[in-house]
Amino acid sequence: MNEPADISAQQLRIVIIGAGGRLGAALMREFAAETAVIGFNHAQLDLARPEQLQSTIATLPFAALINAAALTNVDYCEGHRSEAMRLNAEAPRLLAEICRAKKARFIHVSTDYVFGGEKRQPYTEDDAADPISVYGESKREGELQVLAANSDALVLRVSWVFGPDRPSFVDAILKKARAEEQIAAVADKFSTPTYTRDIAAMLRQVILSNPGYRGILHFANRGACSWQEYAQWALDCCHEFGIPMKARKVAALSLGEMKNFVARRPAHTVLGTGKYERLAGKASRDWHDAVAEYIWEHYRADQS
Repeated sequence: MNEPADISAQQLRIVIIGAGGRLGAALMREFAAETAVIGFNHAQLDLARPEQLQSTIATLPFAALINAAALTNVDYCEGHRSEAMRLNAEAPRLLAEICRAKKARFIHVSTDYVFGGEKRQPYTEDDAADPISVYGESKREGELQVLAANSDALVLRVSWVFGPDRPSFVDAILKKARAEEQIAAVADKFSTPTYTRDIAAMLRQVILSNPGYRGILHFANRGACSWQEYAQWALDCCHEFGIPMKARKVAALSLGEMKNFVARRPAHTVLGTGKYERLAGKASRDWHDAVAEYIWEHYRADQS
């Protein structure tokens, strides 16, 4: 078995795949402050072209590679299984193999959708995965293939990721609240909103302080909420910060009412972060604080 790369802030050279995405862009900012970072967006590197991955990545010198790219449209994946498996499982496996050959650290981003959502307590890394959608199946297969190809790999599961680089649920709901008085969100689906800035900071701490850590690790902000509670908190923050919104209340919908959903969504996928907290020596930030900071910095700024 290859020994994990000896990683330090002074020498680290990182490759980030998916650098144009919501999380990838945040990772670029976090690591670029102190080390050499090479980022690839979809136009520069296509996960669907294994020959391009091999010719581009295998020739680069680096100590760590973070794969933040994926096919994440849950409903699209449902009708395009082979494409989802190619991008979310086969491509990550190839990247894991390349990193193993180069004795470089490989970090792969996965999702809370690998769980079926039946558990009403936070899922731990040791709980059995039981995805109920093609997207979840492809991401779980990606986890398995990555860890089989590279026993030193680190797989990060994240949930309800939001950030300034690409719109997410919170941006869509606030856009609607700005234009309409009546808005609604699902009240019987639960997880944890997680800020890309926090994921990036958490990851930097883990790989610098614990370079030998491998396997699966949950990264999420602390706490849990429904989509409705998430939307209501974001809306309340806007009103408190003086950001004009027509809506004041978020009405409740149920998953069963979402007839536009093609794929099934797991109802409860809160990620337990106990392992991360033991590694870091501190708790992750509460999701309320993370969402409030995001709105203060990226919505209130638009008013000035």
